[in-house]
Amino acid sequence: MGLPSLSKCHNGDTDSNRQNVSECKVWRNPLNLFRGAEYNRYTWVTGREPLTYYDMNLSAQDHQTFFTCDSDHLRPADAIMQKAWRERNPQARISAAHEALELEDCATAYILLAEEEVTTIVEAEKLFKQALKAGEGCYRRSQQLQHHGAQYEAQHRRDTNVLVYIKRRLAMCSRKLGRTREAVKMMRDLMKEFPLLSMFNIHENLLEALLELQAYADVQAVLAKYDDISLPKSATICYTAALLKARGVSDKFSPEAASRRGLSTAEMNAVEAIHRAVEFNPHVPKYLLEMKSLILPPEHILKRGDSEALAYTFFHLQHWKRVEGALNLLHCTWEGTFRMIPYPLEKGHLFYPYPICTETADRELLPTVFHEVSVYPKKELPFFILFTAGLCSFTAMLALLTHQFPELMGVFAKAFLSTLFAPLNFIMEKVESVLPSSLWHQLTRI
Repeated sequence: MGLPSLSKCHNGDTDSNRQNVSECKVWRNPLNLFRGAEYNRYTWVTGREPLTYYDMNLSAQDHQTFFTCDSDHLRPADAIMQKAWRERNPQARISAAHEALELEDCATAYILLAEEEVTTIVEAEKLFKQALKAGEGCYRRSQQLQHHGAQYEAQHRRDTNVLVYIKRRLAMCSRKLGRTREAVKMMRDLMKEFPLLSMFNIHENLLEALLELQAYADVQAVLAKYDDISLPKSATICYTAALLKARGVSDKFSPEAASRRGLSTAEMNAVEAIHRAVEFNPHVPKYLLEMKSLILPPEHILKRGDSEALAYTFFHLQHWKRVEGALNLLHCTWEGTFRMIPYPLEKGHLFYPYPICTETADRELLPTVFHEVSVYPKKELPFFILFTAGLCSFTAMLALLTHQFPELMGVFAKAFLSTLFAPLNFIMEKVESVLPSSLWHQLTRI
């Protein structure tokens, strides 16, 4: 789900890194992969763990928040699942889910098995369909009782979360299995059925599916609704807007021609959209241009951070490649963003200053064992400026020392000059010894 993680750092942790993480809001990745069918398969093949403990711990806390409520102890299956979501051992969670299903059709038990036990998307889809049947029944029952007290209202809220999660995952299964139009319809229906749940960021799933269909007019319509100044931004929103602007000019764009005649209005709009996107998340271009290697995206992301850049590029790189010239336009223009923001950590241009806590949080979310976390691109000064600054500093230091210690500096100067001219004196002596004295006398007169 796309809600911000309700627990931004580990409870009781006093470690300074964790305190820094808590300053940055961590969001659930809207396009997060399936643990059993995708993350675990990666581990089996490579022997690497794609998820960090911190990331998985945030997911466990999300599951407890969204899939449990205070009245679960009244129903045996829900009571088992309440303990299962707290369990750290994956096999213990899976066993608890099977135990709950022996008692009754439990939607959250099907969810856990679909996410963690099965090894293919097809099997996950089957389990989610069973979860949907059970979840809809619970949702209808709690909907009728929600106004009977706070307990029933909390139960209905939980059942709503479960139902939205199931429908969204079913749409994602359809998308992964190539039934993209079906996935788009499911996402649109879900957004209509629960219009107040825009914070779940289902529109980001919809944007990706529409781009796969190359339905650019529909993409623009979604952006018109969600790329609003009052709504939180994301890399998906900013870079998709830039892609649409670039699509209109990128196939004919040439940096040489643009430098001769200047940029047209459409090209200027595209470049400004790219600069806006890069200011929001400066880590994305290196992944889109394949200057840095991709890894599997985490289950949680930090907006404007490396984790968000990875999650965006993992799913959207193919859409940029499909638009002719889009990556070339990005390559030619993205670094110009940093000339517009000379001090990005103190003052922004279109957004707030870039948060300095992102690197620490990304190191918690990403597997740094085999991934080098991207940090805010530092501006490299030209060699001439560095050389001039060094020369001026050295001259100033010499002047200060000469003023304070004139006699001592005179001795040092004589020693330095004698050492400097020693090779020249040596060569002159050799020349005198080799050449005849009369010839040497004539040369010195010249």
